[in-house]
Amino acid sequence: MADRSLRGMSIGAKSMESDEGVDFAPRFQAYYDCPNGHTIILPFSTDAEVPAVWECRCGEEALLRDGERPEPKATKPARTHWDMLLERRTVKELEELLDERLELLRAGKLRRSA
Repeated sequence: MADRSLRGMSIGAKSMESDEGVDFAPRFQAYYDCPNGHTIILPFSTDAEVPAVWECRCGEEALLRDGERPEPKATKPARTHWDMLLERRTVKELEELLDERLELLRAGKLRRSA
């Protein structure tokens, strides 16, 4: 070890490893085409499942060349406050509550909030 000195070597900045004897996984290039005219080329392993859609640098969805567009996932519609309210009460009950509160407000038994 004393024969091999690391003097003058910036340790940490350079690797002593080499690519000798390393077998890389077989790869292929997948081409994605963006609707804005951009082309994205990505290397994938031959064993990897290639996604049909990739996000382009411009934010659009790029489609795999010679690929099919995936079916959109079914999503639930957003539940609004009104939807959740109707799960607890009927419209008739809500009208009765509104009438009661308006009577109290008009009678001066409730304070108006500013």
